[in-house]
Amino acid sequence: MESASSTGLGGITSKVCQNETSSQANVIKEPARATNTLNDIPEALQEVKKHLGDIAVENVVERIKMAKNGKEKQSNDLDRAGFKRKLESEEKPAVKKEARMLELDNQLATVPLPHIPLKSLMDVEIKLVYIDEEDITYEFIGSMASTSTQSMCRDVEIVDSLSAPNFSFLPQIDKWLQVALKDASTCYRQKKYAVAAGQFRTALELCSKGAALGKPFNASPQDISSIASFIETKLVTCYLRMRKPDLALNHSHRSIILNPAYFRNHLRQAAVFRWLERYSEAARSAMTADYMYWLSGGSEQHISKLIKLYWQAMIEEAIIREESFSVMYTPFATKAKADKIDKMKDAFAKKHPDYVEYIYTDPHGLHVLPQTVDWAAFPPQQFLLTLGFKNKEVGKLLEKVSSKKLPSFSGVIEKLQYASLLCRLQRVKEQSQVINQAMAELATIPYLQDISQQDAELLQSLMADAMDTLEGRSDKERVWNKIQKVGIIEDFLYQLEDSFLKTKKLRTARRQKMKMKRLQSVQQH
Repeated sequence: MESASSTGLGGITSKVCQNETSSQANVIKEPARATNTLNDIPEALQEVKKHLGDIAVENVVERIKMAKNGKEKQSNDLDRAGFKRKLESEEKPAVKKEARMLELDNQLATVPLPHIPLKSLMDVEIKLVYIDEEDITYEFIGSMASTSTQSMCRDVEIVDSLSAPNFSFLPQIDKWLQVALKDASTCYRQKKYAVAAGQFRTALELCSKGAALGKPFNASPQDISSIASFIETKLVTCYLRMRKPDLALNHSHRSIILNPAYFRNHLRQAAVFRWLERYSEAARSAMTADYMYWLSGGSEQHISKLIKLYWQAMIEEAIIREESFSVMYTPFATKAKADKIDKMKDAFAKKHPDYVEYIYTDPHGLHVLPQTVDWAAFPPQQFLLTLGFKNKEVGKLLEKVSSKKLPSFSGVIEKLQYASLLCRLQRVKEQSQVINQAMAELATIPYLQDISQQDAELLQSLMADAMDTLEGRSDKERVWNKIQKVGIIEDFLYQLEDSFLKTKKLRTARRQKMKMKRLQSVQQH
C-alpha cells in the first residue's frame, strides 16, 4: 500500500521543524545514565523478549506470504465488485468519467479539516482502545486450518481462545496462564489498573517460562508470539488508564512487533502517541489501523468510521499545533502541470499568509485523507500537498528531499540511524523507544507494500541488527550504518551532536577558568 507512507513527508517536516526549535535544548541536557541493556522491562522478562524478538525476525518471510494472500483475496473481491459495477454502468456514457477528471483537474477547492471535539476522540478510545477483549488474534492461524476452515476463520475477526473455542485446531492456552489473564482482566474491569498491570506482567513472565500453550513442546513460536502480543497490548491499556503513556509506549511497539496484523495494536499505539502529543505519528498509526482492519476482512462499517474519525482528528491536531509550517490539500486526478501548481501556491498564500517564506507542492501526490479514503475503491482518492514555511531554508531542504528517490524503508533507516546517535549521546531510554518503534514499522511493512526478494533480505537484516542492538548481543557494524545516509535528518542530527560536544567542551573550559580565578583570588589574599 503505497499510500500508507503518505504521511511520511508530513512527519519528516514536523520532525525537522520541531528539532529546529527544541532539539538543541534537549541535546545539551546531561546524558542519561547508561545501562547494560536497553530494555524497560524487568530482568525476568529478558529471555522472552529475546526469544520473541528472534521469532519476529523469522516471521518476515511468513508475513510477506500472509500479506500477499490477503491482498490477493481483497483484490479478487474488488475485481468482482468492479465487474459488477461495470455491468451496471455499461450503458452510461464515458463522458461522465472524463467530466469528473476535468472537474478534479480544474478545481482548486481545498479539503477543509473540520474540528473534531475531544469527546468524539474519547468515544473512539472507549469503544476501540480501552475495550477489554478476552480473545487472542493469532497472526498465522490460517496456516493451521484446512482450506474450508480458513474461509470460515476469515469471517471471524477475533478467535476466542480464553473461553472455549469453536475450532479444535486452535491453540489451547496453558491453564495457569488462563487464570493469570482472567484475574488481570477482572482487576481491569474493577478499575484496579495498577494491579491489573502487575498481573499482566506476571502473565508475560509465565510466557517466558514456556507456560503459554497447553502443549509447550508442540507449541508454534508464532502462536506464542501472538499470545505475548495480546499481553503487551493489555499492558498498553492499563498504563494509558493510569495516565502513564511513557510506560505504555514500548509495550505498544512490542505488541506490533509480535503481531502487526491486529488493527487494535496500531490504534493503541496511536492513542499512546496522542497522549504524548506526537500527533503526526498518531495519524500514521491510525491510518495503518484502518488499512489493517480492511485487509484482515473487517466488514463492520461503524468500526472503520470510528478509526477514520480518529485518524482525521490526529491530522487536524498535528497541523493546528505546528507553528513552523502549514499545509493545503488539493484533490487531483491526473499529473498536475506547472501552471496548476502555480495556482495552488497562489491559493495557499491567500489562505495561509503567515507561511509564505517558502512554498512548494509535493509532486508525488501519494497523500490520502480519511474523509475520502476507501481502501476497497482502488486507488483511493489522492491529494497534492502544498506546504508553506516560515523558515525558507527548512522549506528548501524539504523540497529537495521530497524530490529524491529514496531507498527502501528510508523512514525506518532514518530512525535506526537516529538511534545510533542517541547511543553515542548515552540517551539509552530514548534509544530503546526509537529502536522498538522502528522494529514495529519493519514488522508492518510486508502488509503495507509489495516486497521484492532484495527488500525482504534487507528487512530481515534490519530486524536482526535492531534486535541485536536492543539486547547488546553484538558490537558489529549495523546494516543501517552501512547504508548511505538518507534524507536530511541525519545531517541535522550530526550538527546537533557537534553542537552538543562543543557545548560540553565550552562548559568544561568555563569551569576550568572559574577554578583558576578562584585559585588566583585565594592566592592574592
